[in-house]
Amino acid sequence: MAAVNGYSDNTPVVPNAAPVTQVPPAKTVDSQSVLKRLQSELMALMMGGDPGVSAFPEEDNIFCWKGTITGSKDTVFEGTEYRLSLSFSNDYPFKPPKVKFETSCFHPNVDIYGNICLDILQDKWSSAYDVRTILLSIQSLLGEPNISSPLNTQAAQLWSNQEEYRKMVEKLYKPLTA
Repeated sequence: MAAVNGYSDNTPVVPNAAPVTQVPPAKTVDSQSVLKRLQSELMALMMGGDPGVSAFPEEDNIFCWKGTITGSKDTVFEGTEYRLSLSFSNDYPFKPPKVKFETSCFHPNVDIYGNICLDILQDKWSSAYDVRTILLSIQSLLGEPNISSPLNTQAAQLWSNQEEYRKMVEKLYKPLTA
């Protein structure tokens, strides 16, 4: 077929046009693989039997979990139990989940909104971490806060006086109800 008016085979000819190149999509994780990873982590957590930590998906959404941690023995948090929310994105495990205390927690590294200052949930995140690691790290953080990087300065200042700190925890702590 001969070219007529700059067209051949119904394909327009654009003079001096740059060739069209496909831009590769940004790196994302297939939501099916995230789903499988979270299901695997749930099974490992259920079978692991770590004392004082648990988490389960909220209703039918595997991307939103509710977790609980108990204060470790021989710490000012002994006898307390805290509820957490964990929210996973489609970038998990390459990006950390958003984790917050749902139960108010008087702690140097937890603000009044439940936000947690913990390096593995920010710049020290690794895809090797899982829900179990996160929960155990937060449980450990309860008894061993990083007072040099506080979100709650009042709690950080009081930390050196464990007796007074314990009184404040008891005063502010609200036990979980079913």
